[in-house]
Amino acid sequence: MDTGTNYPAEFRHVTQGRARKALGDAAGLTQFGVRLTRLAPGAASALRHWHISEDEFIYILEGTPTLITDAGEEQLNPGDAAGFPAGDEDGHQLVNNSDAEVVYLEIGTRAAQDYVNYSDVDMQVLRAPGRSFFLTKTGVPYRK
Repeated sequence: MDTGTNYPAEFRHVTQGRARKALGDAAGLTQFGVRLTRLAPGAASALRHWHISEDEFIYILEGTPTLITDAGEEQLNPGDAAGFPAGDEDGHQLVNNSDAEVVYLEIGTRAAQDYVNYSDVDMQVLRAPGRSFFLTKTGVPYRK
């Protein structure tokens, strides 16, 4: 399980307690990715974000995460699913506000290039093959 993040240092605490395992890679998938993700109590999936080029889909296996979007907060339960189409500017995030672990599947497009906007913080990502650039919304690079 991968517990790291490539966020700039000031944002890394958000995903502390998140562990992900790439299942799509093990199956040799190249067009879309599949991850099994675990969120410890208090952990978040990511900062609230949306993608220009990638669709995302989640399916809850265990626990009761809170889905946060522009519409507000909604508790999800095992068997619930949610989708986030590419280009929809409604940022999304899962947060585990419960006392038990949350387990879910993440399925998403593997676009060669993408732009990710972070709704609640001054950050964006420009991703090209083999490289990602974390920038402020005015284009100033974050330090590594």
